[in-house]
Amino acid sequence: MSLQKPWIAAFIGLGSNLDNPVQHINTAQQAIAELPEVEAIAFSPLYTSTPVGPQDQPDYINAVMQINTRLTAMQLLTKLQQIENQHGRIRTERWGARTLDLDVLLFDQKTIDQPELKIPHPEMPNRAFVLYPLADIAGGDLQIPGYGVLRDLLASCPPLGLQRIYP
Repeated sequence: MSLQKPWIAAFIGLGSNLDNPVQHINTAQQAIAELPEVEAIAFSPLYTSTPVGPQDQPDYINAVMQINTRLTAMQLLTKLQQIENQHGRIRTERWGARTLDLDVLLFDQKTIDQPELKIPHPEMPNRAFVLYPLADIAGGDLQIPGYGVLRDLLASCPPLGLQRIYP
């Protein structure tokens, strides 16, 4: 008799600003839900946000997805990068335009600090386009390891340039 690994709650940030971003977000959501050892739990409304970094690019479409997974954080990251690549993601310019960006925001209540993966996502407290969709599905009481309660992060991160578009 083999013991299955327990389910771990994780949150994934999704963003896109090229080549029909809403479609990229929706197909990525479906691809994540279809991953082995992943169970989709919730998906936030879509938001539009102004770009971070170079301003000579289109606005972004953003969302947050909650999953349960039996994958490790690194296995999940690898799967998400494969989905990005299937969507034509090209990594050239930091914070540049992209067809799809998938970030592991939270993985259980773990703190991970490796060169290729930092959890919680280090820019999370400063990103309204992450915090507000996260609050839509997780609620303000969610504890963010090392940063405190989501409600407090929202209070210090105004939704400038952020607009809920769907639903």
